[in-house]
Amino acid sequence: MDGRNACHDGGCRRGKMTYYLALGSNLGDKRRNLERARRRLERAGVEVRRSSSVYRTDPVDFVDQPWFLNQALEVRTDRTPQELLELAKAIEAGLGRVPAETKGPRTIDVDLLLAGETVIESPELTVPHPRLARRNFVLVPLAEIAPRAVHPVLRKTVRELARECPDRSAVVREGARASRRS
Repeated sequence: MDGRNACHDGGCRRGKMTYYLALGSNLGDKRRNLERARRRLERAGVEVRRSSSVYRTDPVDFVDQPWFLNQALEVRTDRTPQELLELAKAIEAGLGRVPAETKGPRTIDVDLLLAGETVIESPELTVPHPRLARRNFVLVPLAEIAPRAVHPVLRKTVRELARECPDRSAVVREGARASRRS
C-alpha cells in the first residue's frame, strides 16, 4: 500500500502522511540514543511534529535486562510505510543496534505504530504495530501526544486503548515518582 497518496484526518495531504513512531533504548546513554534517532529522522527529511515526554519503563516479556527509556513521535513524511521502516532500520544499525535476542537489550528501537488509516500485513511490516494495544510503555507516551488517534483495525482511540491495556508495567515520566498503574 502506498502512503504517498493516502488520505488522513479526512483529507489528502499532498503526498505527506502522518505516522506515529515509538523510540526505545536500554543500553548506553539511553536519552542520547533517543535524541540521536530523532535527529537522524529529521536529517533524512522526516518532519517531527510532536514528541512525548521521555518515560522510564520496566522491560516487558524479557524482564532480565536494564530498564528502558521510551518516547513517542508524531512525524510527517512523503515516504511510504515500507520506506519509513527501511529508514528506521538504517537508523537502528547506524546507532549500533545489532541483531540479538528478540525483545532483548538494545541501543535503539524505532517502531512504526500507526500510519494514518493504513493497514498493512506483510512479512516485512505490519501496521498498526501488532502489539500496540498490549504495551503500556508505548500507549502512555502515545496517549500524551495523540490521545484521539484511532487504531484503524480496533476502531478505538489511543486513549481508550491505554485505559483498557492489560499491561500494568511501570511507565514513569522522567523526573516523576515511580508508581505502577493499577
